[in-house]
Amino acid sequence: MEAQTCCSYHKKPKLSCANIVKRPVVIVMVGLPARGKTYIARKMTRYFNWIGINTKVFNVGEYRRATTNEYKDHSFFDPSNKEAMNIRRQCALDALEDMAKWFSEQDGEVALFDATNTTRERRKTILEFCCPCDNSAAAHSRQYSVFFIESVCTDKCTVYQNIKDVKVTGPDYDGVDTEVAAQDFVKRISHYQSSYEPLCEEHDRNLSFIKIYDQGEKFLVNKIRGHIQSRAAYYLMNIHTAPRTIYLTRHGESVYNVLGRIGGDADLSIQGEEYAHRLANYIEKENIEDLTVWTSELKRTKQTAEYIKAPIVNWKALNEINAGKCEELTYEEIQEKYPKEFAQRDDDKYRYRYPKGESYADLVSRVEPVIMELEKQENILVIAHQAVARCLLAYFLDKPAEKLPYLKVPLHTVIKLTPYAYGCKVEYIKLEVPAVDTHRSKPKVVQETRSSEDALSTVPKHL
Repeated sequence: MEAQTCCSYHKKPKLSCANIVKRPVVIVMVGLPARGKTYIARKMTRYFNWIGINTKVFNVGEYRRATTNEYKDHSFFDPSNKEAMNIRRQCALDALEDMAKWFSEQDGEVALFDATNTTRERRKTILEFCCPCDNSAAAHSRQYSVFFIESVCTDKCTVYQNIKDVKVTGPDYDGVDTEVAAQDFVKRISHYQSSYEPLCEEHDRNLSFIKIYDQGEKFLVNKIRGHIQSRAAYYLMNIHTAPRTIYLTRHGESVYNVLGRIGGDADLSIQGEEYAHRLANYIEKENIEDLTVWTSELKRTKQTAEYIKAPIVNWKALNEINAGKCEELTYEEIQEKYPKEFAQRDDDKYRYRYPKGESYADLVSRVEPVIMELEKQENILVIAHQAVARCLLAYFLDKPAEKLPYLKVPLHTVIKLTPYAYGCKVEYIKLEVPAVDTHRSKPKVVQETRSSEDALSTVPKHL
C-alpha cells in the first residue's frame, strides 16, 4: 500500500507521508497489566496521526467490556475459568477482524493491537492472522508487517501507583472503593503472571520487537525492519512519564500583527512589549523548577523572552511558517495579487504550500524534532508563532490535520499543558494585555472564481 503525497492540494490525497507505509503495519503490545501498554499505544497513535500516518488503536479490553454484562472480580481472568477464556479469545479475534476491515476499507496504515498478549500461543495467533501462510484469499490480502512492543516493570511501587492512578478509575471499577479495586486488580495481575512468557532474544530472535524496561531505563531492540518500526523505536526512546508542565505562548503583538501583515521579522508593538513584561512576571510567580525557555530565531519571540530569568534556547525549527512570495503581505494584498493561490489555500489549508514557501504539512515535519525534545524535557516555556503553536497544540491535544490550521491561539495568552496518563490537560491564561485578533476562520466560499468580498469575509480587523 503506497502512501499518498502530503502536499499536493489539487487532488486532495489522504493525509499520509509519502513512500513511508508500503504495507499495513501492526504494532502488538505485550506485557502484564498496569505496565503502561495503553499509555504507549495511545501516545504512539497520536504521534503517527500527527505526522500524517493513518493510525488507530484496537483495545481488546474495550471489546471485552462491550461483550460481557458487567465486570465482577479478578476471577474472570483466572486461566482455569474456561468460559471467560473463550470470551477473551473471541474478543481478541473480533478486534483483529475489525483491524483487517479498517486496513482494507479505510486506508488504515498502522494499527496498535492493545492487549496483554502475554503468551506465545496468543502471539502466534496474531502472527498467523496477520501473515497467513496458506493459499486463501486472506493470505493474499493480509500480509502485514508485525512489530511487538513489550513493557516490563519490576518496580512494585511504580506498578501499584499506576493501578491507583489509572486502573481503579476505569469502567471495570465504577463505584467501587479505591482500595478494594486496587486489591482486586493486583489479583488480576497474578492470574496473568502464572502464564506470562516474555519476549525472548533466543526464542523470538526472528521477530521484530522492542522491550522497554522500567519506563525507559533500558531498551532491548531486536530486528527492527523498515521506516515505521525504526520511527516507533526512536519515539519510544524519547518519551518519559515524569510529571511536567509545558507552557506555550505566542510572541507579544508585533508591528506586523497591528498592520495585518503575515510573516516577516517585525519588532514588538508597544502592547507586545507590555506583554513581555507581564509574561516575565507571570513566570516568576509560577516559580517553575528548572525552567528552560525556547524561542524561534525571529526578533519578536526573542524580545518576548527578554525579561524572563531562565536559560533561553533559540530554535530555527520554531520560526513561523514560510509564506514564500506572500511574506509581509496583508490578506487583502494576497487576494489582489494571487487570488487563485489564496483560494487554493482556503480550500485545503493543511496541504497547501505557499509558492517558494511551506505548507502546514511541511511545518509539522519541521517541528517534529521539537516535539521529540519536548518529550524528553521537563518544564519548558515555548515562545513561538501562530502556525507553529497550532502544530504543537495539535500534537498534545490529538487534533486531526483538517482542524490543525484553524486552532485558536490568541495573542497575549499562556497555554498551560499538563500531560497525564491518557491525555493532556490544557488551561488558557490571559495576561490582560490588549492585542489584535489574528485568527482567520475558513471562508464559506473557497472556489477560485469567488469574489474578493467572499475571499476576505473572515479577515480580522487591522490598521
